[in-house]
Amino acid sequence: MTTQTVIITGGATGLGYAIAEAFLHDSAAPTLRERANVVLNGRTFSKLETAAQKLDRPVRVVSPLANRIHLVAGDITDPTFAPKLVDEAVSRFGRVNVLINNAGIFAVKPFTEYSIGELDQYLNYVRGTFALTQEAVKQMRLQGDGGAIINIGTILTFHASQSIPSSAPIMAKAAITAMAKNLAFELAKDRIRINTIAPGIVPTPLHGELTPETLNSLDWQHPLGRVGTPKDIADAVLYLANASWVTGTILPVDGGIAAGGDGLNRS
Repeated sequence: MTTQTVIITGGATGLGYAIAEAFLHDSAAPTLRERANVVLNGRTFSKLETAAQKLDRPVRVVSPLANRIHLVAGDITDPTFAPKLVDEAVSRFGRVNVLINNAGIFAVKPFTEYSIGELDQYLNYVRGTFALTQEAVKQMRLQGDGGAIINIGTILTFHASQSIPSSAPIMAKAAITAMAKNLAFELAKDRIRINTIAPGIVPTPLHGELTPETLNSLDWQHPLGRVGTPKDIADAVLYLANASWVTGTILPVDGGIAAGGDGLNRS
């Protein structure tokens, strides 16, 4: 079985770190016997090094993670960085099988308080995700054996919350989600699947502006009675990486919010 190579953006902390951990350590990872090689991307190399050290558990005696992790620091909002990231993956591991578009930023504030400059910052992540997805698709087509692209979106695209006003970042997430729906048809003939995960509220460093009080108040508003964990999202990523007959889907991983309408707005 050929070991797969996975690129994860925004991989130093939060969801990206949990996804890397799942591919490197979880027996449900798509390579099963051999698990996966991971190209971990983030803006700061020192943070990537810290993440890699944490990921390097005692299993390294059996399967040295130093041989399975490659760190590539860089900002995906610079579209010229996309070819470099894919080239690094191919140079180190020979191929790209899975792309996780996870990198992003988030800020909670009323609609009228966002500046156009802030909106541009969010839209830069759309441009960067677009460029990186293009480069990954080119490489997957060259390989000729398909691939999987998984975007990390948000349930707030479809179920707004009075407690979390966030129109600018949600606008960017919605654009990436729409791109995936359309690409699923275009890329199906190449056996390249593209799907989006729509997480509910999952506390991570990205959501540092959400107060503990706000997060606690959102616990009970999820039908399953709690906010999510990064592992909840990582488990869904592994599923979509394996799901050879699933493309173009938006998968809510949200504690049941999508099933019930206005759960985030109950009081």
